[in-house]
Amino acid sequence: MRLVRELIGPALKGLRAEKGLGGAAPGSPAQYVAVGHLVFESVEAAGMALQAHAQRLMGDIPNFTNTQPVIQLSEITLDSGGPA
Repeated sequence: MRLVRELIGPALKGLRAEKGLGGAAPGSPAQYVAVGHLVFESVEAAGMALQAHAQRLMGDIPNFTNTQPVIQLSEITLDSGGPA
């Protein structure tokens, strides 16, 4: 995520990384090894910021995992900023 911050700079409005611990059933593996959330002002702002650095960012992923990344664009519909 350090490289993301360095390359994207002020276009990045928020950043969060999560490590998968397990699935819904006790003892089951997590669906994802890790999840990264990058928050931008808009889909357009995300596109511009990420497209400019896509090759370098995608090229850095193998330094941390051998899994194929899954990329999804989403809209935040609720952000409580703390416990619900």
